[in-house]
Amino acid sequence: MRTRVALNIRKTKRSYTLSPESVAFLESLRKRRRAASISSVLDEILQSVRRHQERANVERSVAAYYSSLSPEEAAEHAEWGDFALTQFPSES
Repeated sequence: MRTRVALNIRKTKRSYTLSPESVAFLESLRKRRRAASISSVLDEILQSVRRHQERANVERSVAAYYSSLSPEEAAEHAEWGDFALTQFPSES
């Protein structure tokens, strides 16, 4: 059985100046989440914002694609979608 080895994720140390309100907010989040450090809380917040932006970019791209379809192409996509839905077993 293989043992699981923790990944050594490289992090970059930086220094930023924040308002006292932001520091207090981060500290309260750290305590509430029982996180090891404010840096870890800040990293979680930034990762969440990054994922949200990436998801929004994908949604905009999908919307732009479907907006660019001709009425005939849109109807064909709808027909394929309807067909695909018939291929799944119904839930009781």
